[in-house]
Order: sequence, then C-alpha cells, then structure tokens
Amino acid sequence: MAILTIDNVVKRFEKHTALSGVSMTINEGTIFGLLGPNGAGKTTLIRIINQITAPDEGNVMFYDERLQPKHIGFIGYLPEERGLYKKMKVGEQALYLAQLKGVSKQDASTRLKFWFEKFEITSWWNKKVEELSKGMQQKIQFITTIIHEPKLLIFDEPFSGFDPINANLLKAEILNLKKNGATVIFSTHNMESVEEICDDIALINNSRKVLDGKVQDIKQKYKDFTYEIEFSGMFNKMAASLTADYEILKIEPRNGNQLITLKLLNELTTNELLKSMLDFGQIVSFQESVPKMNEIFIRVVNESEPEKSI
Repeated sequence: MAILTIDNVVKRFEKHTALSGVSMTINEGTIFGLLGPNGAGKTTLIRIINQITAPDEGNVMFYDERLQPKHIGFIGYLPEERGLYKKMKVGEQALYLAQLKGVSKQDASTRLKFWFEKFEITSWWNKKVEELSKGMQQKIQFITTIIHEPKLLIFDEPFSGFDPINANLLKAEILNLKKNGATVIFSTHNMESVEEICDDIALINNSRKVLDGKVQDIKQKYKDFTYEIEFSGMFNKMAASLTADYEILKIEPRNGNQLITLKLLNELTTNELLKSMLDFGQIVSFQESVPKMNEIFIRVVNESEPEKSI
C-alpha cells in the first residue's frame, strides 16, 4: 500500500522551476532513496511533504487523503541543517520537542530514557547542546525526530558528522524502524548507503524525475556484460583466440593469479567464454560486475543534462 503518492507536482519560485511534473509512489514499510545533485529539487519536494510550502500544481496524497495539516503528526523530519537550541540543556530540549509533537511529558520521559540508554548518552542529559560535537548533536536530533513514533520518517543526509562506527549504529536503527513498520524517505549523496539500506529510489535532476524503481532492478538494468574472472594459466594464448569477442578492461594480480575484468562482445555467451578459458588454464572465480549506484547516478545525471549550444 502506498503511504505517499506524489502526482505530477510542479513548484516554481519566481523565474526558477524547482519541480517539473514530478510523480512517485512511496510504499508503506520501505526505505525510499530520494536522490539527485545539489539544486535538483529534492529539498523543495521534502518541504512540500512537510507542508512548509505547497505545490503550484499536482497533488500529494497521504494514504488515500490529500496531504493536509492533520497529517503532520504522522511525519518525522530530520533536516540536513540541524535546528537544536544551542543554549538549552539536552534533556530539557528533548522533552520540549517531544511534547510539541503531541507526546505527553510522562510518555516522553519514558521514551527518552530508553533511547538515551540505547545510545549510551545518559550523561548528556544536563549538558547544553553547544557543548556537544556535531555527531552528538545529530544523535539527539535523531531521537527527537522519531520520539513520537511517526509512520513516515524523512532523513536528509542523516550520517553527516558521524564517524563510521556511529554511522553504522544509525543505519541499524533506521533498518529497525523499517522492521517495526515505519516508512523512511532517505535523501543522501552517499550511494554506498543507498545500496545498503534502500528498497526503492527516485533520482531527480534539473527539477525532473529521471530514474526510479527498485535498487536491484535498476542495477540489473544498467549492467553491461562485464565480468571479473580470477584465472590461473596461459591467459595471453587464450586471449589471442578470442580477440574479437571481448574487450579486456583491466588485468591485475591476485593471489598469484590474474584478475581479469572484461566485457563480452558479439553476443559471446558466458558458457562459450568459460569453455574457451578452460582450454588454457583454471578458473578460480567468476562473477558478473553489476554497476554500483554511484556509477549509475553519474551516468543518468550526465545523460539527463540538457545539451549546451556552442
């Protein structure tokens, strides 16, 4: 079931069009990657979902209702630009923000105690925000974002300021939130994180959606018959017999053998390739090189750029 349906949304600011007919569906219980270069329109779309601004055209549906102020309580938003009050004590501020989101003081105290213990930060309760590092502040803001247990969570660059250990901790918590029924919109430039946790993605460039779908389906769509083969034997002789049927992209040593990256040509099948190679040596390992999301991101963005006149 779709928790959020964005239908042909357009948003203009004076002479600039931030979103041009953008449509996407975010299904309940998934982690959805909202991707794009700086200035592509992602932040504008997030602001529309949070009802900070409204679309000029098109609709946004929350379940089967048009998005409206009563739905704000079902949404949690962690912005890229953090918004904690630096002079205020951490615990006092966390309680205040939880109550603003409709959580009673008693329930807020119980939930905050759980999260502060889980993140091992109980000693921070009476510290001022300005005394904490950027990463520590990020943990506090993450907690205040999820404290009212919203159905839809929006995380904009949530790992900014975190070391690898704490970034992994936060990834695990995001996956737990999904496991417990939350839906997550995850906006980031870190394509490795997208591969690790996202189910679906949409890529926006120059105000338009240029790619969307399941992460695994997209990776399969953009594969190009490239393989990595660890080979022990007389590769040069084997290579001479198949010169017209593949392109060698790279050869490097591995464990006393040769790690060969090649691309099949002329409809050569993997079975034909492997059979030919076995005549000249031993195949230690063989795997298809599926493109990384970072490669796909760069390729699609470049392909979607308007042609510049000379």
